Amino acid sequence: MSSLKHFALLLLALLLQSVGLLAWQDYKDYKVFELQAHDAGQLKMLRQLAREKPHWDILGSRRTHNGLRVLVSPTQVDDLLALLQEKQLEHQLLLDDISELLLAQREENRRSKLRLQLPQIDVFGAFYTHTEINAYLDSLPQRFPRRALVKQFGWSYERRPLKLLTISNGDGRSNKPVIFIDAAMHAREWIAPSLALYIIQELLEKPEEHAELLKDYDWIIMPVVNADGYEYTHTDSRYWRKTRKPTSDPNNTGTDLNRNFGYMWGQDDGSSSDPAEEIYRGEHAFDQPESQVVRDVLLTYSDRLTFYLSLHSYGNYLLLPWGHTSELPDTWRDLHEVGKAGADAIKAATGTDYSVGCSTTLLYEAAGASDDYAFNAGFPISFTMELPAGGQNYFDPPPSDIDRLVKETWIGIRAMAQKVVRKYPIDARSNAP
Repeated sequence: MSSLKHFALLLLALLLQSVGLLAWQDYKDYKVFELQAHDAGQLKMLRQLAREKPHWDILGSRRTHNGLRVLVSPTQVDDLLALLQEKQLEHQLLLDDISELLLAQREENRRSKLRLQLPQIDVFGAFYTHTEINAYLDSLPQRFPRRALVKQFGWSYERRPLKLLTISNGDGRSNKPVIFIDAAMHAREWIAPSLALYIIQELLEKPEEHAELLKDYDWIIMPVVNADGYEYTHTDSRYWRKTRKPTSDPNNTGTDLNRNFGYMWGQDDGSSSDPAEEIYRGEHAFDQPESQVVRDVLLTYSDRLTFYLSLHSYGNYLLLPWGHTSELPDTWRDLHEVGKAGADAIKAATGTDYSVGCSTTLLYEAAGASDDYAFNAGFPISFTMELPAGGQNYFDPPPSDIDRLVKETWIGIRAMAQKVVRKYPIDARSNAP
């Protein structure tokens, strides 16, 4: 490469980096509070107050179920404190200025990526963008030609290719049952794609160790569902949650994908019709191209899909249907058996506790969620998994936490998958090539 061309490329890279830094919201003086409730009534009040205050950004719930972590801008702090005093709600300031934490994590992530050249990645070393993840996926069929297949199932609103990877054991048998895992429906939950990438590496690089999981089942993994929102959290706003498709309100962009699915869509207790809210469900079910893609995957493999798992963060929960009601499905014992296998395996290996149950009981109502849609469509095992907390504010673990979190969570997912393949055995003769 000529020195002039090298200089031009270096200048372009510096310019692009400068643009990215200028566009990136630094969250200067944004604060994180933990709002504590002493009974179910106070907790319900907290959630209602949060819905009425769109500038409060709920980052997650404590496992003790009696508090919320809330991110607020400096202009909203006085109003928050006054309201908490009026309602006599206990609170604690956890982070006085979250920008320092974000800048440190951003720099750690940047330095780690410098060590490798795409399509190589280090799952434990950094969080990767949607573009970087797609480049990695595209490289896998060359490395594992009989065992890895990449398909594009559609486009995001901003025309990013939505890809998924099918992993098999390479025996040539077609129409095997399917385990389908997706991640990053909520853009800011970066640890979920990291876990998806780790699962990919485990299954592809250790086929003998995971032979039971691959013998009669194919695995389909979609590391990033909400591609536009996820990319936006890397370039503009770290805590963006929704999609990037405009709404009917010019002042608010995006929809909560996990309220946009077509089963029990539209219930106000588990979603919102207000585009300003983080749980905005969209104008109608499946009006987001990203939820359409997940729906199409589920329908495409409807005669094969046995286990659906959607990865989220955070809270140490294995959430089974339903999300719109506290009533349990008739087959809840089968679901609970699979979830408990995962929770018990994690507890035995690391001591970490997971709760197994429906979202309405353990957390809150979530009408229009993907796991409910998949289960109602006939897939016997369907879960949402809320990964463990990490980092100083629990919600956004730094790269140094990736190793611990993904390895621990994979122990549970592997145990759940083992329970599924044993609980729903397949006659190999019916799948002969």
